[in-house]
Amino acid sequence: MLKSYFVNIKRFAFRHKKILIALLSIILLTSIFELIAFYNSTKKIDSNYEDYFSENYNSFKVTIPKNMTFAGEKVPVKEPSVRKAIARELQKNIYEQTHSLFLHKRASRWFPIIEPILKKNDIPEDFKYLAIVESQLTNAVSPQGATGFWQLIDVTARGYGLEITSEVDERYHVEKSTEAACKYFKEAYKMFNNWTLVAASYNRGMGGIQSQLNKQNTENYYKLLLTAETARYIYKVLAVKEILARPHVYGYKISKKDLYGVPALKKITIDSTIHDLTAFAIAQGYDRETLINLNPWLLTNSLTNTNKKKYAIAFPKKGTKLNDIEKEILPTITNALKDSSTTILTNPLSDSVKTH
Repeated sequence: MLKSYFVNIKRFAFRHKKILIALLSIILLTSIFELIAFYNSTKKIDSNYEDYFSENYNSFKVTIPKNMTFAGEKVPVKEPSVRKAIARELQKNIYEQTHSLFLHKRASRWFPIIEPILKKNDIPEDFKYLAIVESQLTNAVSPQGATGFWQLIDVTARGYGLEITSEVDERYHVEKSTEAACKYFKEAYKMFNNWTLVAASYNRGMGGIQSQLNKQNTENYYKLLLTAETARYIYKVLAVKEILARPHVYGYKISKKDLYGVPALKKITIDSTIHDLTAFAIAQGYDRETLINLNPWLLTNSLTNTNKKKYAIAFPKKGTKLNDIEKEILPTITNALKDSSTTILTNPLSDSVKTH
């Protein structure tokens, strides 16, 4: 029966061969026309997109401000080498807008903490921009071990009074590490009597800058021949200052509601050992994550305090909603994994060994 069925189909195909060929030809031609139409429509979309992109995307040459200062000291913007260096750093930051937008957000959170400390220590406010160049205002750790907002190495941090133990690292404590940085700035200013050189030495070290001043017989940072990192350092600071101080000039449209604010915090002072910090946080009505995010200087789940030292542990005031910045991944991971001696987080802005 099956054989008879195929025989009948074969006979039908033979008798109506012309009709079948015509139908197949129509199907083939229809498919070809549809492909051509799809290709043309796609080409039109691409063409329209290219026209839209070329009409709406603009790349502008940076205009160097006529007057620039750092810490009240004039920047010689009329000198070609200086203009070129400033233009390079401005251009780089302007066309990395996503990154720069996050810097605006972080600055709105942390500058109100840093500025009063600088003022109290008679350090020019412009030094707050060094923290951005150093760490992007995150608790970064460089491959060489420079740590925290101010990227202090262990020996320097201890020398300026910060506590670093297996349980505590005050380089992660923004207020205390800023105080330590101020001590450095004061000491360097006594040596150089020039704030621009003080800032440069924060990258190269006091000895490194003084050595080059002696060798090159100049006291002007802008006349010094330095390593690439230090040669760019002040220009990076100037670019960050310019963009954050005048965002509208460089095409940033930022509303206040998009910026991070300073959360209302309460600080609980303790002067005894806490064997279980998680339990301590829960007893205050909070969880371990909140404790870690607001106190990144606490490295483990315990705090041994045989010397009765006073520590202030921060928690949000009742009803306070923490900003997203409090939960940024870098400080959270830094602490969550701190029990591992192999954990290290790279600071992408650190190009070489810190000398300060």
